Amino acid sequence: MISIAFFNNKGGVGNTTLIYHLAHMFQRLGHRVLAADLDPQANLTSAFLGEDDMAILWAETESPASGAEQPTTFAPIARRITREAGTMAASVRPIMEGLGDVEFYQPTSIVDGLWLVPGDLELSAFEEKFSEAWPRCVVGAPDAQRTITAFYRVIDDAARQIDADIVLIDVAPNLGAINRAALLAADTVLMPLAADLFSLRGLRNLGPALRDWRTTWQSLVLPKTPEAIPAPSGEMRPLGYVIMQPTMRLDRPVKAYQRWLERIPSVYADSVLNKAADRQSYEIATLRNYQSLMPLAHDARKPMFDLKAADGALGSMQTYVHKCRAEFQQLAESVLERLVDVG
Repeated sequence: MISIAFFNNKGGVGNTTLIYHLAHMFQRLGHRVLAADLDPQANLTSAFLGEDDMAILWAETESPASGAEQPTTFAPIARRITREAGTMAASVRPIMEGLGDVEFYQPTSIVDGLWLVPGDLELSAFEEKFSEAWPRCVVGAPDAQRTITAFYRVIDDAARQIDADIVLIDVAPNLGAINRAALLAADTVLMPLAADLFSLRGLRNLGPALRDWRTTWQSLVLPKTPEAIPAPSGEMRPLGYVIMQPTMRLDRPVKAYQRWLERIPSVYADSVLNKAADRQSYEIATLRNYQSLMPLAHDARKPMFDLKAADGALGSMQTYVHKCRAEFQQLAESVLERLVDVG
């Protein structure tokens, strides 16, 4: 099993969209996939599940007057959300409140071969706890080490329950304490980027932060972590980057993006890899803008590459759907190749 965190210090680049579609594509390619939503905004969870399903997970359903079952809009998925299911926030709540250690739940089944560790907006309330735990973790406090390793242990347990091949981790676009713990839980890090100044600046912030976290964890924390506390290696190996949603003309980015595209390789090498730029390509793919398919996919609650005429993808839009499927399949296969290389 190998895990990939999808992270960019700049939001709005399509991080969640990328994870959602890659999770489905990896599953189509025969892999057992676990998606973990560690973004307190829970956008990945809302992509996979309907509002009624999330209400069940978040315990926001009203008690039926007659004891009858609550009606749900998305019944096929809702029936899979049992009492054994829970969110990441529910798993780490006992340790955050000082009432015990993490609690393990069954991951939520989406389709055969694809599962989700759901997110929850409540997770944002734990930022301060993770922040306070970091310096104490460095000096070897066991309770702080349990806190910082909580995400890793929950994800590892869920992956073992379903015998996952690949774990995809969604995190928020910041360098806060929750993200530090989330990224430490990942074997590799893939960076979705937009061809703009903000993503370039984000790379300059992200690279040094990852190196600092990795060094601190491996040199100061791991040697002091008791064997009784399962802990991640903290490798966070850079996997490469994906350029997301540039406007395309004749399958090439328009001139307005070109100056930023030309600078990304050298900034990635310098800031993320801490090495001089070379001829090696760190770009995994460039994904075109599928903006016209996104609303249809959202309404149909399915990936863009699964849209049918009945979903509103009529006429020439089916050509676009086929291109989308081919591009995501090629991307998934390229990511798998990178995983072999870094492994």
